[in-house]
Amino acid sequence: MKKGLIFDMDGTLWDSSENVAASWTEKIRELGYNLPDITQKDIMSVMGLTMDKIADILFGSLSKDERMNLLNLCCEHENEYLRRHGGVLYPDLENTLIRLKEKFYLYIVSNCQSGYIEAFLDFYGFGKYFEDIECYGNNLYEKGDNIALIVKRNDLEKAWYIGDIQGDYDATMKAGLEFVHAAYGFGTIKQSVPELKKFSDLPELMETLCT
Repeated sequence: MKKGLIFDMDGTLWDSSENVAASWTEKIRELGYNLPDITQKDIMSVMGLTMDKIADILFGSLSKDERMNLLNLCCEHENEYLRRHGGVLYPDLENTLIRLKEKFYLYIVSNCQSGYIEAFLDFYGFGKYFEDIECYGNNLYEKGDNIALIVKRNDLEKAWYIGDIQGDYDATMKAGLEFVHAAYGFGTIKQSVPELKKFSDLPELMETLCT
C-alpha cells in the first residue's frame, strides 16, 4: 500500500514569521508606502490564510487592486529573503524526515504563494525528502482541493495531513483524509484528533495509527 504524509508548512515544519515580517517591512519601505511596519505578530495572525485574505487584513486601507499588487511584491521579496535567511525549523526536523521517509512518501501542501515552499526546500536542501508539493499560489485552489490533488496525482492509497490550525483540519476533512494536529504550532483544533507535542514524535505516532 502506498502511504503518504502531507505536511502543512507554517507552524508544522518551520516558523518563518520573523523573517517574513522583516522582508515585507523592507519591501513596503522600499516602495514608499505610508503603512505601519509588519510585525511578527501580524504575520502569525494570518498564517494559513489564502493570499487574498491576507491582503485584505494587512493592507485593507488600500484599494483591492493596490493591496493585491503590494502583496505580490512583498511575497516575491519574501521568497528571495527566505532563500538567503531561512526560518526557524522545529527541533529534529531533518532527522525525523529521514526516519519517516523509510515508510512513507512525503509531500507538502500550503496556502502560500508560488516559490515559498521551494525557498524552504532550497535553503535547507530538503528537496530530496519530498515527492511532490502544491500551493494556493500555483493554482488558486483551496487547501482541501490541493490536498486531494496531491493524493490523486501521486496515486496514494492512504494518506494523512499534518497541520496546526483549525483550517488545516477542515481542509483535511474536505479532502477525505485523516488528520494529525501539530499541537506545538500556531493553533488549536476543536475536534479530538491525534496530536503531536513535538515534531520528532511523529514516527512513533504513525506506528500506532498504522496498526
